[in-house]
Amino acid sequence: MNIIDIIEKVKRREKLSREDIRFIVNGVTKGIIPDYQTSALLMAVCINGLDDDETTELTLAMAESGDMLDLSSVGRPVVDKHSTGGIGDKTTIILGPILAALGVPVAKMSGRGLGITGGTIDKLESIPGFNTEVSNDEFIKLIKDVGFVAAAQTISLAPADKILYALRDVTGTVDSIPLIASSIMSKKLALGTNCIVLDVKYGNGAFMKDYDNAKKLADIMCNIGRNAGRKMSAVLSDMNQPLGYAIGNRLEIEEAIDYLTDKKIEKGLEKVINELCIEMYKLSDKYAGEDEETLKQMIRGVIEDGSAFDVFKRFVEIRGGNLETFISPEREKHYEELLSSGRLFKKEIELSKDIDQLSAELVGRASLMLGAGRNKKDDAIDPYAGILFLNKPDDLKNDEMLKLVLYSGDAGKIEEVLQTHLKMFIE
Repeated sequence: MNIIDIIEKVKRREKLSREDIRFIVNGVTKGIIPDYQTSALLMAVCINGLDDDETTELTLAMAESGDMLDLSSVGRPVVDKHSTGGIGDKTTIILGPILAALGVPVAKMSGRGLGITGGTIDKLESIPGFNTEVSNDEFIKLIKDVGFVAAAQTISLAPADKILYALRDVTGTVDSIPLIASSIMSKKLALGTNCIVLDVKYGNGAFMKDYDNAKKLADIMCNIGRNAGRKMSAVLSDMNQPLGYAIGNRLEIEEAIDYLTDKKIEKGLEKVINELCIEMYKLSDKYAGEDEETLKQMIRGVIEDGSAFDVFKRFVEIRGGNLETFISPEREKHYEELLSSGRLFKKEIELSKDIDQLSAELVGRASLMLGAGRNKKDDAIDPYAGILFLNKPDDLKNDEMLKLVLYSGDAGKIEEVLQTHLKMFIE
């Protein structure tokens, strides 16, 4: 058996055996198969696909490529949530503290940015001093002590996925249902959580462009999870427009803080947060049959009384993070200092026409160009780069214009975005 023969089988749409798939995962994990051959295999899978049995087998092999975390010492069910990726998606950072404040432990092994979509780990690392790397023991301790943890995927958990995830980002093989399903569910199974809610996005700013494919992906992942003994649920959410007001790593942390402190909440983001929180709560051992309106009131309650934000602050402090410059008025002072010193540049613009064409995909590509994402897996991210909406289309009244602020550490990138992605809206 060799990797060339397996690549040829995928090219010919021949079914891979369990042994073929285990050979692939073992070779990737141990570095026996070089990146260029793995990339060829990923492209073949992206073009020709895998059937449900192959996808399930790939998921299990990837989950078992490293440690399988045992969360039984927590003493109660732990809930996990995963988004398939979107523009401005900071939901984990908001809903985790909300549910923890409601008494539901939430554990999340998060990733970095993939394509034009942001990653929770990149966002958390925009907080000075924040350490996203945790040991298995630290991970469990955070669940017990804080009730919420979001951490980078450790080397020991699903290491095959970590390698494939990075390669997919830079080889144009992100939008493949089998690769997305196996990547997500291998981490979920290895993490050991009892209950999993999937946020499967569809639209121009998502990997799944249409509802039907998103539903297919959700069904495949739910089936994999249920076959592995997990309680599963899925929410399908629209990603034709950016989620929230902020797109970019630090900007999204700031918006999450504003949400948790009840300062500024965008309607579309609130809808998704409520829907996911309700599904996660219903899978937990706290659920006692409350109706959705009651659950929404409970969510509002922990935001209004400050307990959700207290969870987030405690989590950040334990991980070494400093939120001082994220809270007003220090936030404004911090930006003034960066702008006056030439370490950061910004441009406020008004969009005068065709704003209905300002899609999530276009905004994501503009944010990527500003420095908020990666074109290559080793690219450095500018934590301040991104786009801030001062209003959204649904907020506009009468002849009001849509207003955006572009941020980047490179003034040239802002001008490039204005001359490419946004030119049609400002001429």
